[in-house]
Amino acid sequence: MIFAKALTMKKDLAITSAQFLVLTVLATVAPLLGHNQAVTGPIVNAALFIAVALLGAQNAILVGLIPSVVALSAGLLPAVLAPMIPFIMISNTVLIITFAVFKRRNFWLGVLMASVFKFIFLIGTSTVVSDLIVKQEIAQKAVSMMSWPQLATALAGGLIAYLILKGIKKE
Repeated sequence: MIFAKALTMKKDLAITSAQFLVLTVLATVAPLLGHNQAVTGPIVNAALFIAVALLGAQNAILVGLIPSVVALSAGLLPAVLAPMIPFIMISNTVLIITFAVFKRRNFWLGVLMASVFKFIFLIGTSTVVSDLIVKQEIAQKAVSMMSWPQLATALAGGLIAYLILKGIKKE
């Protein structure tokens, strides 16, 4: 009995570890696929939603911290936008925690609330941070990147996550 329980625990840990690794790699590699926010944003957000559903909020937060650093180091964000990185990381955490709270009632309510809260946080912080950026052209680009596209990519990520999670449950 104890041996069977130990094997089950090891199997569960292996599955959780593999899921964590795959989602972290996906969220990290997505920004390297190109400079298209409409592609990379939904992938990263889907990874975050899936991480919450499969691994819980604490592990999902770890998955959410890495992509922003990769985006900066891969040149997806101009170096002058480095001050936005902590806010992007916090916005991913806002998305994760909000989704974790609201998905208990309804998956789609969780996606909607998480997407809206992330959007509100990023649009607010980007306008403040943009005032600190000397080059106005870059400042305007930062605000533009952190506004409506964030809401759209978060919602798209929620849809992708739903389809993937639905597919996983069928197996």
